[in-house]
Amino acid sequence: MRRFAMGVLAAASLLFTGPAFAEPRSAHDFTFTSIEGEPLALSDYAGKAVLVVNTASQCGFTPQYADLQDLWDRYRDRGLVVLGVPSNDFGGQEPGSEAQIKEFCEVHFGIDFPMTQKQQVVGPEAHPLYRWFAAELGREGTPRWNFHKVLIGSDGALVAGWPSRIRPVSQEILAAVEQVLPAEQTGFRQPTDLQQESALR
Repeated sequence: MRRFAMGVLAAASLLFTGPAFAEPRSAHDFTFTSIEGEPLALSDYAGKAVLVVNTASQCGFTPQYADLQDLWDRYRDRGLVVLGVPSNDFGGQEPGSEAQIKEFCEVHFGIDFPMTQKQQVVGPEAHPLYRWFAAELGREGTPRWNFHKVLIGSDGALVAGWPSRIRPVSQEILAAVEQVLPAEQTGFRQPTDLQQESALR
């Protein structure tokens, strides 16, 4: 009987250490719920770079929403996704409901990039993606205020993080984005045989 019980426990252990409980290997292993209440899996963005930003509507950095929309407009067709993650963690500056947040963003900044439901982004109750950011990037991946930014490559690997004061359209972030855009989206085209022949003449 004891042997049977141990076998059951071993089987249960295998069950709960399967893929669903495996350590995340990339950002594509994480999921959210969108601000509209729909499933939002980062695996849907595989093959694209993603800039993840924890946002707030009543912050001194809230005008960066305009920069984020500008970045989205510039690069969305070249393989960049901007993902806003509303959070009330810092200064209680995002107190509203998802519907209120969405309306604020659309009315004041014309936001149409994807956003998640409101999340905790620091501490033991932080969303798993943000706990992973902190584990992998340390201080660089840990928000210390609203509008912290983390860039994810098209393969789901972490690239870099930036504090709130660095604007989304800063040269530093633009250069990093350009480096991780999907190769086929960068504007480079392999020259045709005819073009190569013409160049040799």
